[in-house]
Amino acid sequence: LNWSNQSYEGEFILLGVADRPRLEMLLFGLVLVCYTITLLGNTTIIVVSRLDPHLHTPMYFFLTNLSVLDLCFTTSVGPQMLVNFWRKSKTISYGACVAQLYIFLALGSTECVLLVVMAYDRYAAVCHPLRYTTIMSHSVCYKMAAAAWVSGICNPVMETVMTLRLPRCGENRIDNFFCEVPALIKLACADTSLTEAVLFTSSVLFLVTPLGLIVVSYSFIVAAVLRIRSAEGRRKALNTCASHLIVVSLFFGTTIFTYLQPPSNSAHDQTKMASLFYTFVTTMLNPLIYTLRNKEVHKALRRLMKRT
Repeated sequence: LNWSNQSYEGEFILLGVADRPRLEMLLFGLVLVCYTITLLGNTTIIVVSRLDPHLHTPMYFFLTNLSVLDLCFTTSVGPQMLVNFWRKSKTISYGACVAQLYIFLALGSTECVLLVVMAYDRYAAVCHPLRYTTIMSHSVCYKMAAAAWVSGICNPVMETVMTLRLPRCGENRIDNFFCEVPALIKLACADTSLTEAVLFTSSVLFLVTPLGLIVVSYSFIVAAVLRIRSAEGRRKALNTCASHLIVVSLFFGTTIFTYLQPPSNSAHDQTKMASLFYTFVTTMLNPLIYTLRNKEVHKALRRLMKRT
């Protein structure tokens, strides 16, 4: 790409909350704890799901994909952010910022699609239990997971290119903890309406549409659950979906708040904290939600500990 001289900078300065040292140290501790739990929790799910034959099912196949995503998602920004909390010069090179921006968008888009796939899996399990193994065959699961990854990886190419080509007139101070599209758009010294329109369209495609499909899936699930006569049957059916619903609510709630408002109108501190939440808190809670509520995972962990 032929970057214009106006747009290129050797490095960016990530402001974060550098003007509030005490808050910065508090956030360092919180991010470190969240990142550590994310690494341990998601790695545990990946290992247990692969080693225990009882968990070789579509649900845990997709959960493993989600754990891999969450590990990569937080690692794309976590180490850089933790180092910057302790540095006076909170800089990131231009190349690292480009990579961070693209990887962050790609993995976030992939997670949106994967959560839809997981909702469809729950729909098939609750609404068509007798045909579940046929509907969610191995080949179908692999194709759906591949579609999530490929669509997510392809989605942010235009956003990344358009955002980085905006003239900044020498401005390189990003009012965020990491390189993110809304924060970079604010640096532009030219009309950003086209870039904002592309960002909005992409957000509708990869945030609103997936959320709508998930809502539709769960409307069918609720209707099927209400037809179950026994209270125990209804409870079991709802339990299989509860963890996924919590994860969906946490992830989509904060990402929609960040990306579905014009960058020029977004409140600095609120947007930055929302970014921190879906980058670290949500990815930390995902494995905890799925393991703490799931008896199958508890049994698999006990079997694995006995074997080791």
